Amino acid sequence: MDYLVEYYNSYDEENRLFSRHGQVEYLTTMKYIRESLEGLEAPSILEVGAGTGRYSVALAKQGLRVTAVELVERNLDLLRAKLDGTEPITAMQGNALDLSALPDGAFDLTLVLGPLYHLYTREDKLQALSEAVRVTKPGGRILAAYCMNEPTVIQFVFAKRNLAYASERDLLTPDWHCKSDPREVFDLVRTEDIAALDAALPVERVKLIAADGATNYHREMIDAMDEESFARWMDYHFAICERQDLIGASHHTLDILRKL
Repeated sequence: MDYLVEYYNSYDEENRLFSRHGQVEYLTTMKYIRESLEGLEAPSILEVGAGTGRYSVALAKQGLRVTAVELVERNLDLLRAKLDGTEPITAMQGNALDLSALPDGAFDLTLVLGPLYHLYTREDKLQALSEAVRVTKPGGRILAAYCMNEPTVIQFVFAKRNLAYASERDLLTPDWHCKSDPREVFDLVRTEDIAALDAALPVERVKLIAADGATNYHREMIDAMDEESFARWMDYHFAICERQDLIGASHHTLDILRKL
């Protein structure tokens, strides 16, 4: 996975989630994390692909027990630098495809908020999801994030005038599904692709939600908003983020699953 290490060694993922438009995805994901933890007195949380710790560190600083697994050493260093030593967090290097260092049924909530962006075959996606399910307690929840196909076709292919580039590199199927591979870094899916993965696992879907909805189509507008306008945007976003007729148009989705 050298391509992935190279990408994240040069990409500022930290500031993306701190930007105004990036806050929508972050605040939405945190909302559904809190919802998934309701009724649990001392939950144990695993984040697979913890990145620089935007979620793991925030949860640990709230006193929640967190295990953070991250592939990229640079990201892990940035995560650890945020800790003062009092947080109940264990941070380790590891791969979403092999969580054998962790026992079966250990976690109430397992977060897979990045790895599925970078796995290009059904087999690898199912392996990562199967590992996440394995380490989750029966009845526990798995939150899996995806990058969606249609926003890339609309914005990258057409709005940014990359149709010739995509055609020359054979990046599109006849029905306009992006052919993802390591050259392009991100894997892109449709809602039916997510449903097909879920059907192969011992889980039931709780919700599939739009993590950022229309936000990334209007980044400049969102970033220029004052506090009151942004608060109203979040109200609007939360009012529609579970509407299934809009899910496929969101740049990021969050699949909320319960282990059977």
